[in-house]
Amino acid sequence: MNYIEAVKYIHSLLKFGIRPGLNGMDALLRFLGNPQNALKYVHVAGTNGKGSTSTAISNALTDAGYKVGLYTSPYVTDFLERVQLCGKPIEKGVFAKAVEKVKAAVESLEKQEVVITEFEALTASAFLCYKELQCDIVVLEVGLGGRLDATNIIDTPLVNVVTSLSIDHSAILGDTIEEIAFEKCGTIKENGNVICSFGQPRGAIKVIEKTVKEKNNTLTIPCESDIKVLKSDVLGTDFIYKNQEYSVKMAGEHQVKNMTCVIEACNVLKNYFNLTDENIKNGISKTSLPARVEIISECPLVILDGGHNEDGAKAFYNAVSGALDSKDKVVVIAGMMADKAVEESLKPLIKKCDCFICVTPNNPRAMTGEELAIIGKKYCNNVIVIESPEKAVRFAENIINNKDVLCVVGSLYLAGEVRETLLEIF
Repeated sequence: MNYIEAVKYIHSLLKFGIRPGLNGMDALLRFLGNPQNALKYVHVAGTNGKGSTSTAISNALTDAGYKVGLYTSPYVTDFLERVQLCGKPIEKGVFAKAVEKVKAAVESLEKQEVVITEFEALTASAFLCYKELQCDIVVLEVGLGGRLDATNIIDTPLVNVVTSLSIDHSAILGDTIEEIAFEKCGTIKENGNVICSFGQPRGAIKVIEKTVKEKNNTLTIPCESDIKVLKSDVLGTDFIYKNQEYSVKMAGEHQVKNMTCVIEACNVLKNYFNLTDENIKNGISKTSLPARVEIISECPLVILDGGHNEDGAKAFYNAVSGALDSKDKVVVIAGMMADKAVEESLKPLIKKCDCFICVTPNNPRAMTGEELAIIGKKYCNNVIVIESPEKAVRFAENIINNKDVLCVVGSLYLAGEVRETLLEIF
């Protein structure tokens, strides 16, 4: 099996399982010899901020000289963004070899009427890769929820991180913040260490504190009074936390919330690894992610963001609103999934628009450009429908100048479709 065949096989499996729970994942990993048990972990759950938090922890440990696996989702342009070693996608051959083993296991389990999903197969493949590569530690980002997520098959990690919680994926995780928190806290196991971002909804904090107590964990929540923001703009944020100065090149003060979690998680990891304050600072300063308030160009200002829920959209707007006010013209290309809070997410940004371009991302769950335009016309007088995202980028290129700003927002699916074109043009 080669790499292309491996990716095709992973995508061929069911998106969601026949029945909830970890039984299928447990059966698959037992067949493979339980490779996950040979590894140490940082487990990262939450609604928003998981990717940047996981990446910064990985970067800090890598800076200290350790062999670090990083498992995240989703990807933007390269499938193996999801399975990394020391900040880079793992070798395609290593991945293909692992998937070949997983495929044999899946086919054997099918005879026993055990159905394995796409995410379960990918997660098992990642465990095999990280064991083969003899990783010192793996930073493991939860895929969806936590309690029943395939990554939750691991034993107690060295550190659990719970990033910002809000209501998302309600059909699967629940309609209240307490239900969401219950699912996320399902990753907390006996006798561990939990780091939780500050500013959580009160209902979420109650669930987190209850779970931590029941599971005999320690809980650390960064204190806002220990934080002083020195500078924050669309190019990043400089801040002081507990008398140490840090610089994060990702836009938005919400990154301070993520990075203080990183600092506290790394402080716990100092008990297990030779990790210094300088490693942590370097890890944070090196952290950037495609399509997370990503600055494609400064002149004209072109920003790509895949935030796809109301809290993510709010964080994006807060991060870029100052830049929008300083520009002659604001052009927005937007495309979202129909099952998201579309109007609530995009309304503040649409109100700032001089031109709102509606597209249809290449996904069966996508809201059509025509449907999005109906919302857009409530708040902007200049709404255009261009179904093709790439054509929309080409159109925007011709109507902006160096004093304008172009924002491409609404979905990581959309971001993946247009990122290469944006980099090529700007």
